[in-house]
Amino acid sequence: MEQQIKRNHDRRHFACLLAVLVSACNSENSNYLSDTNAGAVPDSAAFAEQIVLSNRDYLEQDAYAVADREWGERLAMQCRACHALEKNGPTLLGPTLYGVFGRDAGSLPGFDYSPVLASATFVWTPAALDAWLAAPSRFLPGNRMAFAGIQNDVDRDALIAYLLQTGDVSNDVGTADAQ
Repeated sequence: MEQQIKRNHDRRHFACLLAVLVSACNSENSNYLSDTNAGAVPDSAAFAEQIVLSNRDYLEQDAYAVADREWGERLAMQCRACHALEKNGPTLLGPTLYGVFGRDAGSLPGFDYSPVLASATFVWTPAALDAWLAAPSRFLPGNRMAFAGIQNDVDRDALIAYLLQTGDVSNDVGTADAQ
């Protein structure tokens, strides 16, 4: 009986994720945020200079320490539609997300970035990725990522915590001056 309940629960989560994935592919939804939220998402200029920590240090911060990483793993299915998450993963529609934290935006060798992302002057940190995931088209207008975003901040925290956990936890970075 317990297994049947768990299976039904898993199926509901999978169905929800599938619905989100399908909606993410629909370019008509790319600007789903209403004009009343226009100022809620910082743009990339807000992240031109920031302190960059190791993945382990980020995972100790409150938002990521308490985040549901299992839920983040399920949410990462949306990312896997276009991005590899594992070390030495293939370049798909988007660059690999393995080792993304601490990386200069638009800098992964071998990926053909949009001109706006290739010339961006920020470093990928959890804060930058959080703003990107909230509304990619508002964070960096002109980028080619066809994804509506993730409106719920708890979901974004869970996804980011999962990416931090599965990323390069041995990265030892310091202060990034991305100007």
